[in-house]
Amino acid sequence: MPVGAAVLDYGTTSEKAASVAVTSQTAIVAGSKVEAFVRLALTADHSIDEHMIENQKITAGNIVAGTGFTIYGEVTLGTARGLYNIDWVWV
Repeated sequence: MPVGAAVLDYGTTSEKAASVAVTSQTAIVAGSKVEAFVRLALTADHSIDEHMIENQKITAGNIVAGTGFTIYGEVTLGTARGLYNIDWVWV
């Protein structure tokens, strides 16, 4: 079960959505199950508390066999800016 971390970057202006590609997953197949979720750790932009209270919906999909997948962040209330830590896993 491969696991890893990524950084979701909403940029410097207030945004509703962001995405990040996870690559170098040579064993992933089209039928793999992927999951992504917010990791409670500091970034240059946000405290742990801010990671917890932002209204983000985190999903993963768009699997490319032998390559990787994409993590999507969508702000469900208001907007976000800056960097957020994301953990991921696939099977």
